[in-house]
Amino acid sequence: MTAVQESLMTTEEFEELARAADHIAEGVRLEFINGKLGVKAVPDGDHGCIIEWLIRACLLLRPDLWLFQEQGLKVDAYRAGRARPDGALAPSGVFAGQPEWADPSPVVMVVEVTSHDQDTERRDRQEKPKAYASTGIPIYLLIDRELCAVVVHSEPVDDRYKRVETVSFGAMVNLPKPLDIKLDTEPLKDWVR
Repeated sequence: MTAVQESLMTTEEFEELARAADHIAEGVRLEFINGKLGVKAVPDGDHGCIIEWLIRACLLLRPDLWLFQEQGLKVDAYRAGRARPDGALAPSGVFAGQPEWADPSPVVMVVEVTSHDQDTERRDRQEKPKAYASTGIPIYLLIDRELCAVVVHSEPVDDRYKRVETVSFGAMVNLPKPLDIKLDTEPLKDWVR
């Protein structure tokens, strides 16, 4: 017998709740992944420096793309989930005129930077790779501050990525096609506490 997991709310109910949270509580960011409501930690200064580093690197290596911060995306196979990755690398200007929760098809890479909270293991290392893979996003880049490593997930198949490569901070990391670029992760050592 297979257990069926039912969501506690509909996608429409979640979107209404997320809009209300934006107006009521500054700094609260909600997500809805695999039928579960989640709260993302408010980023600290080191988190911001990591995103700045990645924006500069991507702009230098792929000026046709932009790293959109906190862009709401529809995720999972049935589009019933909603995520706000720390970064969504996509063609410049592609989200113009899009609603708060945009179609993820133009996104070539999503980025998450781990936070110092108890939910990181479940959210960033387990649920998000499945959600992003099932959506067909080619690359999921996890910058894991706890492990001092960059984890590159690529080649999405169903609800998983076939290739997962872990590189310690300080080494060169290859972001495979469709990006096909290399990043020097040495600067990431400066933003680990």
